[in-house]
Amino acid sequence: MLTRLAVLTVRRPKLILLAVLALLGVSLVFGATVSQKLGVGGFVDPAAESSQVAEFLDQNFPTTPNLLLEMVARDGAADSPEVAAAADRVRRLVETEPTAKVVGSLSRPSAILVHVGGTTDEATKTAIRIIDGLPTDDAAVDVRAGGPLGVSVEIEDRVSKDLVVSESIALPILLAVLVIVFGGLVAAFLPLAIGITSIVMTLLVLAIMVAVTDVSVHALTVATAFGLGLSIDFGLLMVSRFREERALGRDHEAAIVATVTTAGRTIIFSAATVTLAMSGLLVFPLYFLRSTALTASAVVILSALSAIVVLPALLALLGRRIDSLAVIRRKVPLSAESAFWRRCAEAVTKRPLQCALPVIAVLLLLGIPFLGVQLAMPDERALPADSDARLVAESLKEDFAADSSQAVTLLARNDIRALDELAASASAMDDVVRVVAPGGTYERGERIAGPAPGFENNGAAYGLVYLSVDAQSDAAQQVVHAIRSDAVDRQVQIGGPTATLIDTSAAVGDRLPTAVLLIALATFVLLFLFTGSIVVPLKALVLNLLMLSAVLGTMVWVFQDGHLASFLGVTPAPLNLSMVVLLCCIAFSLSVDYEIFLLSRIKEARDAGLSNNDAIVVGLARVGRIISSAALLLTITLLSFANGLSFMKMFGIGTALAIVIDATVIRGVVVPAFLRVAGDLNWWAPGPLKRLHARIGFSEAPAATAQPVGDDETLRLPTVRAPEPDTVRLPAPPPRRDEDTVRLPPKRAPEPETVRQRVRREEDTVRLPPAGGPESETVRHRVPRVHRPPR
Repeated sequence: MLTRLAVLTVRRPKLILLAVLALLGVSLVFGATVSQKLGVGGFVDPAAESSQVAEFLDQNFPTTPNLLLEMVARDGAADSPEVAAAADRVRRLVETEPTAKVVGSLSRPSAILVHVGGTTDEATKTAIRIIDGLPTDDAAVDVRAGGPLGVSVEIEDRVSKDLVVSESIALPILLAVLVIVFGGLVAAFLPLAIGITSIVMTLLVLAIMVAVTDVSVHALTVATAFGLGLSIDFGLLMVSRFREERALGRDHEAAIVATVTTAGRTIIFSAATVTLAMSGLLVFPLYFLRSTALTASAVVILSALSAIVVLPALLALLGRRIDSLAVIRRKVPLSAESAFWRRCAEAVTKRPLQCALPVIAVLLLLGIPFLGVQLAMPDERALPADSDARLVAESLKEDFAADSSQAVTLLARNDIRALDELAASASAMDDVVRVVAPGGTYERGERIAGPAPGFENNGAAYGLVYLSVDAQSDAAQQVVHAIRSDAVDRQVQIGGPTATLIDTSAAVGDRLPTAVLLIALATFVLLFLFTGSIVVPLKALVLNLLMLSAVLGTMVWVFQDGHLASFLGVTPAPLNLSMVVLLCCIAFSLSVDYEIFLLSRIKEARDAGLSNNDAIVVGLARVGRIISSAALLLTITLLSFANGLSFMKMFGIGTALAIVIDATVIRGVVVPAFLRVAGDLNWWAPGPLKRLHARIGFSEAPAATAQPVGDDETLRLPTVRAPEPDTVRLPAPPPRRDEDTVRLPPKRAPEPETVRQRVRREEDTVRLPPAGGPESETVRHRVPRVHRPPR
């Protein structure tokens, strides 16, 4: 399949590129405005008790404020006429929205309390219209938006702006690094071209997704960073392999076909592994995780297709111009063996335990802080310190000890008496300031005030439990657990931000084993198909867990404990639960991606007849420079997206750290050490699985046998002069379907090398240098087909 696709690509590059350009045009037309249709919610389980309470209150008690509009006089006078005039303008603005209602006001600070109805995404869209209409031309008063909806609106706005900033930073830097890696502008542009192609086509996928399901606004950011980084990885692998095939003596078209049939197979396996790893997120009920998984899977598939279709078409169209506009003249191409990584592999294979054990100890030490991790939902602390929503929240905390938006909610759909009884008992609990219910206000188990209006409606009622601790703290969660235990037989449901955090954690925790099992099983199966071993996949899973523990421990140390927080411009706070899950999944999938890059070359050397130790050295020497270059480019991409929101900084820095650890000490030290210690056991599998792999397994190395293709599918191979009078060098290998493989021992070399002999309908042409001049003559001889013996 890959051979036929490659032959079609080199023969019809203009047709393929025109089709791609047409698809890009369609994607821009239908996906240009998709960011305006994305949601800001998706962090909660819609079927959870707290979500049902929030929905019922929104429909039956539209009195709880979720948007706060604060008027701040620039001269500091809260009761000035200018503040009152601004408040009147804001009230009239709110009244223009059918689903918005003013439910109260505050005098100090001067603020208007607004309830906006609808789902989180619907209410956010309404809040955006209100906030966009706020007066900005008043020289005496500033109007700020806060509350839960104010935070959501500002997060959405920050995501859109940060995405533009990230792209403007990443693309120039990536192009500069690619020029250094490849040495020329034309070759450097190719990986960027497929990255941009895959991201633009992802907009069309997002446009289709928003028509059938909810999609998070963060999915676009993750997809852009993920797609750009993986596309550059795939492009780097393809271009370097193409140059390697050219260095072996192939002509331009034959080198493209060989690149697609070798590196293309690795890319397909890599994309399949990443896609299956991301599919593990589909088991969670949070649409933030589900939509991000679908979007990331789409961009990975599009990146792989762009690498094996668009990039070869560009190579075919460019011809030898790929090396034009050279900036750096290289004596050694990127595809050549790296002396540094060869020395590294040789040192590790000589002393595997002495090299690997200290690295493992350091990684375990980095993971220790994760034992004290605290998880939370995103709130105003995710925003920069100068954001309006955060300033409003801090202002309210200074003037009001109790914030109704952070209170625990008690809901009785048909038993008001049970609600009052629970309110009285809850008020006596530790860390509870007071409880306001239909029957009155309670403190320390005693009623201190009469019935409060507005807490009853058509037989249903609700109450508010005000806490003296942060709503997302462990102490607040203990209060909610205690109230729920007391409310078991009272027909009262518990909601509020603390209950939402508990329910979301339970929803993620309950499904986490299933997600982990699916990801591990998919990774194991694909790595088995790639290597024919059950030991290597198990090794990959264990090392990935080791890497993840180090990354998560470092994130706790930085973002939760506050080390380097001032340098990064973040406020220490518990980690975002959903973002931690996403970070683990993406870091794991990228680690497997580099695992396939390395194992493909080690397995190729092993299949060529090298010993286990020699195959490790040769494999790391051949692919080490490519992995390190790809990791550098992907790290730059992810760090450029680590700006603005604190949980996006955590995601960008965390995934970048995972790539750095994986591409250096894991691939360069721990993996070679493990393969050296395990020896021939690396490639062991039970007999039935061995036979299964012989039938359906894959690798980057060309197959031992090939079926000849017709004359209309044959590419011309170059004529190569033999360097010695007594040596016959066969033509460089053609596409897989046109070749059979014969292995000959090299002269004066300790390692066997593969010489591919072209077979075309029973005969082959070998050009020998004539005795009397530079011109070559053709000697035809019969060559029998070479078939793979039965296993």
